[in-house]
Amino acid sequence: MEYLQKEGFTIIGFIIIILSLLLADLFLFNRKAHKVQVKEALFWSAVWIGFGLLFGVYIYLDLGSEKASQYYTAFLIEKALSVDNLFVFIMVFRFFKVPDIYQHKVLFYGILGAIFMRAIFIFFGVTLIEYSYLPAFEFAGQRIHINLVMTLFGAFLVYAGWKSWQEEDEEQKDYSNSIGTKIIHRLFRVSPEFHKDRFFVKIHGKRWATQLLVVVAVIEFTDLLFAVDSIPAIFAVSNDPIILYTSNIFAILGLRALYFLLANAFDMFQYLKYGLAIILVFIGAKMVLSSFLHISSLYSLSVVIGILFCSMMLSINKYRLQKASEN
Repeated sequence: MEYLQKEGFTIIGFIIIILSLLLADLFLFNRKAHKVQVKEALFWSAVWIGFGLLFGVYIYLDLGSEKASQYYTAFLIEKALSVDNLFVFIMVFRFFKVPDIYQHKVLFYGILGAIFMRAIFIFFGVTLIEYSYLPAFEFAGQRIHINLVMTLFGAFLVYAGWKSWQEEDEEQKDYSNSIGTKIIHRLFRVSPEFHKDRFFVKIHGKRWATQLLVVVAVIEFTDLLFAVDSIPAIFAVSNDPIILYTSNIFAILGLRALYFLLANAFDMFQYLKYGLAIILVFIGAKMVLSSFLHISSLYSLSVVIGILFCSMMLSINKYRLQKASEN
């Protein structure tokens, strides 16, 4: 129970609050399918980021500066890595030619699935890490206590960062052969068309899944793959499941609004994926060396912010130079 309740705050209560906010978003503020404009996306981005930052203040007041530093570091890491995920979402929507007015609904269900998947990953991961310490030993006058799972996670993140640096252009991928697509086609008859914002329709008296359901499945599976990178990354920051889960959820809550901002500036951040790859390698190295070298959460936060800032500035500068040369 110590993970489910701490300082009068429960994860169950947190989930209820978040689901209430999401349901209000879908059924109160966005009842009608519509194309999200930049002004609306800016407003909701500010709202969700504001919630996330304010919750960090609550952590600071209730649990102290160290926990708050861990929260903000995990929040920023997840936010940064999720941006890469959004670029993939843009490619998925382009591939399936999803009408703008239905994209918000797809992203809503994608985030809803992420809330539950990440809860399983985080709480299972914390338990796994707790029971995977190897026997302690002396090395160079220092007592070493290696955690096997953390070391493996770290090595995986270093590999994932290297692979991300070299990965193929997402625009070349065929999402009609993705696992999400294959699952829906195996379970249902699938209509080759969109039927407004519906997931199922009746055609000649038979029930058919629509292309919108296929897109949701692809988005869910894509998020699952990205969680394999981002969840181990935040274990380098803290082993407190409340800090990890709340920072993770607040980071992904604003992704829908952020998506509509990035979709209009997709070509402006060409170097961002390289910055994210470096972040993965840094975090992975931190996890591998954690038994020998302690790197504070505040220092990690500074490094992540610095890498993101540099990659974004380089990207914007290259974009401006390209535009200038075209003119």
